[in-house]
Amino acid sequence: MVKTILDKTITPFYWIDVVNPTHAEMDELKVRFKLNEASINDCFQTGQLPKIEEFDNYYFLIIRSIPAEFDDFADTLTEITERISVFFSEKFVITVHRTEVHYLKKIEEHFSPTKLNSSKLFINHLTSEALKTFESLVIDKLNNQLDRYEEVVFMQRRKKDFLQQLYYIKRQVDHVRIILTLYKDIVDFFHLSAFKNVYTQDLKDLYGRSAALYRNISENTAQLLNIYFNIESNHTNDIMRTLTIISVFFMPLTFIVGVYGMNFTHMPELEWYYGYPAIMITMALLALIIFYWFKRKNWL
Repeated sequence: MVKTILDKTITPFYWIDVVNPTHAEMDELKVRFKLNEASINDCFQTGQLPKIEEFDNYYFLIIRSIPAEFDDFADTLTEITERISVFFSEKFVITVHRTEVHYLKKIEEHFSPTKLNSSKLFINHLTSEALKTFESLVIDKLNNQLDRYEEVVFMQRRKKDFLQQLYYIKRQVDHVRIILTLYKDIVDFFHLSAFKNVYTQDLKDLYGRSAALYRNISENTAQLLNIYFNIESNHTNDIMRTLTIISVFFMPLTFIVGVYGMNFTHMPELEWYYGYPAIMITMALLALIIFYWFKRKNWL
């Protein structure tokens, strides 16, 4: 669906928004605004990563952002991010996307002709809003999830899906870090070119802050996994230590029982009247000696 949101009666440029585009609609826009076929083909390809390209009479930009809601168990690029393809020049801005994008709707509803009085400012603002969604994901969701899982790890409250959910968080963070790495070219393009102004500096600061947040949360996730596995390893070692101590107690006792369980004919102790209590006392003394030895070594 093609919708003209702004025309030149309000701003110096057109803003045309295309939702779930068809080839016929894009062909019409191609003729009207002299768009290159290669950039139109990119609009229909899924999985495109952020980039910016310069053509004869316009620029082509792909930006990705975090949707308002997505499944906690999402782990692919298309599941955890949404894409907007943008054709822009001084005279027009064309935004193309498959589904409704919440921050794009917000820009439309709160558009200020005085603040965004050029396509350059508009594109800079659009990119900033996309980057803010990554920041919101960390602040509103991922930090809270990691805090809960840290409590699980350190308080030893076991949950069945703990490792599974932590795996998905790690996958989501890894995808976002790849996207943010590619955003650097877009941010540098705005900041180092003729587009540079006070707003592009804000965009650069926002990018730096988002990249630092995701670098930090990636490290926290990796550390949490390491701590969890270390705690589990220590717990397993404690169990094995307990079992080893128990086996050491019973090894000499089992040996004695094994000796007197051999049914040989000539075993004088078998006919001794005090043989049974003597062996029991000997076994008890051996257990006490082993206990004292363990205590002295601080193994108990």
